[in-house]
Parts: sequence; structure tokens; C-alpha cells
Amino acid sequence: MVPRGFTVITIFVFAIVPHIQGFAISEQDGQISMRSSPFDTALVTLQGQIGYKFQKIGLLRRAMTHASFSEENNKALSILGGNIIDTSASLRLLKKNIEISAKEMNSRISEISKVESSCASDGLRLGLHKVVRVSPKTNSSAPAVVCGAFRAIFGAIALDVGKSDDAGSIFWVVHGGEVGGVMAM
Repeated sequence: MVPRGFTVITIFVFAIVPHIQGFAISEQDGQISMRSSPFDTALVTLQGQIGYKFQKIGLLRRAMTHASFSEENNKALSILGGNIIDTSASLRLLKKNIEISAKEMNSRISEISKVESSCASDGLRLGLHKVVRVSPKTNSSAPAVVCGAFRAIFGAIALDVGKSDDAGSIFWVVHGGEVGGVMAM
């Protein structure tokens, strides 16, 4: 027979352990509760920086997870985000000048999409190199890593709201108003 004192202590421990474990972000509402890791805190900060609060925080978690870190990573979100950025830039250019040549249009879109310049610069300005999860052997500041995470944010937003146009609008707020422009944060 188990002593009565042991049973009481066991019940007490199970009752208080959840309260002393700390804080966490709820996957459903994206709110910080008491168990907060540095990664969770960085995700909340990032949402403030981009001006968008995720309904499904798991999408932002995935966007900030490099393939070197996990099989559940940002590759597909990055492809979607890159296409959203290119489409949004195309629409802006054509609205501004329907007579733009295909060569000029491709050149201007390339300015935004170029990993080593605009895309990585935008990501570094947001501090994504400090947020994106990578393996110990991967440099989180590498332009391809930062740019992939940056693009993945907009893919994640599109999935979160179900509209690529909304993600494109948020891109322009973060990137700056003009094709080729970079906004200081």
C-alpha cells in the first residue's frame, strides 16, 4: 500500500509543476503566456516590426526555421513569398507605367529579389539573422538564409489570411514604398 503522504505530495507536485515551468506562446492565439523562450519572444517582436499579428503563430515559426534545423522548414513558404513579392512588384510597375519594357520590368523586379542585396538587406534590418533557427553548422547571417526567411514571412502571411494581396501590401510597408526602395526601420 502507498503511504498517504506520498500520494498527497505526488498530487501537489502535479498540480504546481505547470505553474512553475514558465511561459509559452499559444499556438492558437500567438499570445505570450508565462513560459517564454527567446525564440518565442523574438516572434512576438517580429510581428510588431512587420505590423502583422499572426492568427496561426505556427506559420511564423516555420517561416523562421531553416532547412538545416528541421524537416519542417521555410523552403515552401520562401518560394510562395518570393512569388508574392515578384507579383506585387510587377503590379506596381505596370500601374505606374503600362508602357514599361519587359527588360526594364525584369530588371526592377530583380533589384527586389536579388539575394545579396535588397532581400537580404530587408531581412537583416528586421534582425532575422538573430531569429531564424539554423543548425550549428549554418551561418544565420548568410544572405541566402536571411533572404529565405524574409521571403517566407510573406508566404506565411498569405497562408494565414488566405490572400496573397494582403501579404504583398505588408511587404511594401516593410520594404518601403517604391520598387527598389528600402525603408529604414
